[in-house]
Amino acid sequence: MTTLRIVDNEEQDNRYDLFDVYFHSDTIKTTVTSDPDIVTTWISETESSIHDRRHLVVGLDVEWRPSFHRNQQFKVATLQLCVDRRCLIVQLLYCSSIPDSLVSFLSNGDYTFVGVGVENDVEKLVEDHDLSVRNMVDLRVLAADAYEMSNLKTAGLKELCNVVLGRQIEKPRSITMGRWDSEWLSLDQIQYACVDAFVSFEIAKHLNVGTKP
Repeated sequence: MTTLRIVDNEEQDNRYDLFDVYFHSDTIKTTVTSDPDIVTTWISETESSIHDRRHLVVGLDVEWRPSFHRNQQFKVATLQLCVDRRCLIVQLLYCSSIPDSLVSFLSNGDYTFVGVGVENDVEKLVEDHDLSVRNMVDLRVLAADAYEMSNLKTAGLKELCNVVLGRQIEKPRSITMGRWDSEWLSLDQIQYACVDAFVSFEIAKHLNVGTKP
C-alpha cells in the first residue's frame, strides 16, 4: 500500500491550486498560491477554526533554489505553513505583494512556529522578504530532551519523523535540489513541501508543544 500520494483537485480558479496529499492515514488539504487574497483567506479560515488561538502551533518550512556557487544565493521561493491537516504553500517570489495578514500571522506572539533548523529558515525569510517570525521552536532540541537522545540535536526531519512518529519519509535529492523558483511546481515538489510542514506540525503535537499555558 502506498503511504504517500497526491491528487490534484483541478481547481478552476487561476489564483490558486488545491491538492489532497495522502500521507499514511492522514489527508492534508493543500493550497498553493501566490495571490495575497488567497493567503489572507487561508489565514482567516485557519484562525477561525482553532478553539484556543493563544496556543496555536504552526509547522513551518521554506524552500529555495539551491546554489552551486559560493557567491550566488537565491531567495526563499516557497513558504510552507501547516496547521492540523491544512497546508498552505506560498510562492513568495511570485506574490505581487506580501499581505499584511501574513506579516501579522508570523509575528503573532501567541503563535509558535515549529520546524527543524527553523532558526535558519526564519533568518532567511527576514533577509529575503522582510518577514519576521516572533516565536519559533526547533524540534530537534525538544526531541533530544524528550527521548534522551543527544544525537537528535543535529538530526534531520527524516530521522525525527522516524523516531517520534514511527513513520518513514523520503527526501529524494532530485526534489530537494530542484528548481523551487519555478512558477509551476511539480506534483512531487508540492507533495514534498506539504509533507515537510505537516510532519513538523505532527512532531510538535507529539512533543506537546503549545499545550502549556
